[in-house]
Amino acid sequence: MEIKKKISLLKDEIISLRRDFHAHPELGWNEFKTSEKIVKYLENIGLDVKEVARPGVVGLLKGKKEGPTLMMRADMDALPIQEMNEISYKSLNNGVMHACGHDGHMAMQLVTAKILSEYKEELEGNIKFVFQPNEETAEGAKEMIKEGVLENPKVDAAIGMHLWSQLDSGLVGLKTGAVMASLAYLKVKVTGKGGHTGYPEQAIDPIIAAADIVQKIQILQTREKSQLDPTIIVFGKITGGSKNNIIPESVELEGTIRKLELIENQSNYNLEKRLKELLFSFEQSHRVRIDLDLNQKNKMVMNDHVLTANVKTSVRKIVGEDKIINFACTASEDFSEFSSRLPAVFIFLGCGKKEPQERVSHHNCYFDINEEMLPLGVEIQVRSALDFFKKGL
Repeated sequence: MEIKKKISLLKDEIISLRRDFHAHPELGWNEFKTSEKIVKYLENIGLDVKEVARPGVVGLLKGKKEGPTLMMRADMDALPIQEMNEISYKSLNNGVMHACGHDGHMAMQLVTAKILSEYKEELEGNIKFVFQPNEETAEGAKEMIKEGVLENPKVDAAIGMHLWSQLDSGLVGLKTGAVMASLAYLKVKVTGKGGHTGYPEQAIDPIIAAADIVQKIQILQTREKSQLDPTIIVFGKITGGSKNNIIPESVELEGTIRKLELIENQSNYNLEKRLKELLFSFEQSHRVRIDLDLNQKNKMVMNDHVLTANVKTSVRKIVGEDKIINFACTASEDFSEFSSRLPAVFIFLGCGKKEPQERVSHHNCYFDINEEMLPLGVEIQVRSALDFFKKGL
């Protein structure tokens, strides 16, 4: 039976799986019930299943002939968000929601595994179906790699897919090079001298210094860095003070730094060095002490040139040339741990609702997707996998 027909017959199953995952979301490192469902499904279709970085799951489909091993990866975790959608499959877990599409990723990959298991006699190699925990805090991929997910058998290439609510349904974002930004957590502690707001001259106000930092740090991204290699510095949290008439001893700023190098090997700008220089100047001008904590979380997701070109050929056969767009974004993904170690491709599948007012961004309490796109995601994954074994790297 032709692949598209097979997928069409499983459309209700794909949607049902997605809705079940959506209604029962679990946070990172706690996806145990989710894991149990995945293990049962993969065992039922005859795959060798084991836990890696529990509750992570790996299902191995062994081809009848020797050849390379392809890894296909879906993330499992939800977010600490109270869902506000009034839908039949609304989250049943208070304060937890699949607000990033991971429910759809798991559903698509399970059905992809089901269909590809019917082609094991033709496979010249193996496929590892990796269901990864804790993507949202950038720890899951690292732990799975630490526990050997890329070995036994050794993985030669990886494919990942992300549903994207801000793209029109049916569009496929696919390009070589950087496609998702690196991510670092930024924490700045400003220490001054506490005092009475009626006698500010007797204190050293860390709030004034913090405000100056928030304003002037923008020059790093808007005046010193090429806009073709975008950098985004955003503070999302400010903590300081205990009462309105007390100048606090210290203030803490927390935020993120995201970088996306769209022009490869062109930038020699040292952001960390310039950040330290700028903060030192604030110390001098405001008479405060500044402590910087910069914690790198994700690298950039990089799409391999050869593998991406091959996948694009597969996708073109399904959707046509006009539905494939060059797409990159400044969100981050720990799929970068895989793409930094081996040839990989990360595909974006547009799943935006038809009406613009119904579209919301990822990580939003009203997030939802156009479920009609799930079978298309399965077809892209199935055909890309089968073509991989014909074309290789």
